[in-house]
Amino acid sequence: MCFHDPMSTIVAFSVAPLGSGESVTPAVARAVRVVRDSGLPNETSAMFTSIEGEWDEVMDVVKRAVEAAGEGESRVSLTLKADVRSGVTDGLRGKVAAVERELDGRD
Repeated sequence: MCFHDPMSTIVAFSVAPLGSGESVTPAVARAVRVVRDSGLPNETSAMFTSIEGEWDEVMDVVKRAVEAAGEGESRVSLTLKADVRSGVTDGLRGKVAAVERELDGRD
């Protein structure tokens, strides 16, 4: 696997400044805005934001989201999980759809 070649990548990440008090909502919102403005497929849940695209473009968005969340802070925490795979498109929705199909077959 060569990361210089376009690879389909799904990244689930969580980012928050450290030491900024109890609520990190404004910082997380800045990070999510970067992801949404990227134009790449994405989803946000209570704990993670997922984004899909080619390796370089996804990692660039994550970097900018970390920078946005850390505005005015000296330290940021990042948790990241990635699925890097060639030949897959729409994996963000396709993986969930496959699980739903499996669950429907067990009714």
